[in-house]
Amino acid sequence: MNSKTVRLGSPRRGLRGVVLGVAVVAALLTTTACQGDDQAAPPPTAAPSGSASAGGSTSSAVPSGSASAGGSTPETAAPTGDSGTGSSTPTPTATGSGDSGETGGGNGTQYADCEADGLTTAVELQDERGQTPRHFLLTVTNKAKTPCVLNDAPQVRLKAGNDAPIVQTLGEPDSEPVVVEGGGKAYAGLYVFGNDEGGEAEYDQSDRFTATLVAGEGTELSGTLIFDLPDGLDTVSVDDAARVNGWAGTEGLAMRPITQL
Repeated sequence: MNSKTVRLGSPRRGLRGVVLGVAVVAALLTTTACQGDDQAAPPPTAAPSGSASAGGSTSSAVPSGSASAGGSTPETAAPTGDSGTGSSTPTPTATGSGDSGETGGGNGTQYADCEADGLTTAVELQDERGQTPRHFLLTVTNKAKTPCVLNDAPQVRLKAGNDAPIVQTLGEPDSEPVVVEGGGKAYAGLYVFGNDEGGEAEYDQSDRFTATLVAGEGTELSGTLIFDLPDGLDTVSVDDAARVNGWAGTEGLAMRPITQL
C-alpha cells in the first residue's frame, strides 16, 4: 500500500506571518488616526486682510480699518471736535476782548461809547406858543459813519458850570444802551419847570442846557454837550421839579413820559 506523507509548515514561518499581520493592522490604525487629526485641526490662519468674514468669525490678522458685517469693530478716528459726526467743523473762537461781545467800556455791545465831540445837538420846544416853556426835546446826531452807544440818561445841568446840580431822571433810566447809527439820532425828553408863575416870585433862569455822557460802566465821560435854546427863547424858568428821560431811539419814547408832567 502506497503511503502519503503530509509535511507540516515550519513554526518559524507561521510566526513570521503573524508578525506581518500585526504590522499591517498597526499601520492601518496609524493612518486612520492621522486622518482623524487632520480633520479635527482648525483651518490654517488666514493672511491679513482688510475685513473679516461675513459669518462673524474674526481673523487673527492684524486689525485693520474695517470689520465684518457680523461684528464690526469701530475704527479709531482722529479727534474732530464734533462728537459722533466724524466731521471736523471748527468751533468759533471768540476774539480776546476781555468780555465776550463787549468793548472796553463795558456797554454790552460791540461798539464804543459816543463821545461829546462826535455828536451835534439840537433843542425843540414841545409846548404851544403862549404857554410857559416847560417841555423840551433834546436831540443828538452821530457825526461819524460808524455806530456809537449812549448809556443810561444824559447828566443834564440847567445852570452854567459843572457845579450846577444835575437834573434827576424820571424813574429808573433804561439799562439797555442805545446804539446810534452813523448819521443817526437819539433823543431825551426834558422837563424844566414845575411851579405856576404868578405873584412876585422870582425863578431861576437858564439860557442854555448842558449835558455830559455816561460810560458803559456808569462813570461820567469827559466832554460837554451844549443845547442852545430854540429861536425866540432867550431864557426859560427852571426849578427843582426838573426831570429828564432818555436816551431813546425815537422822539415818542423820549417825550411821552415827560408830557405827563
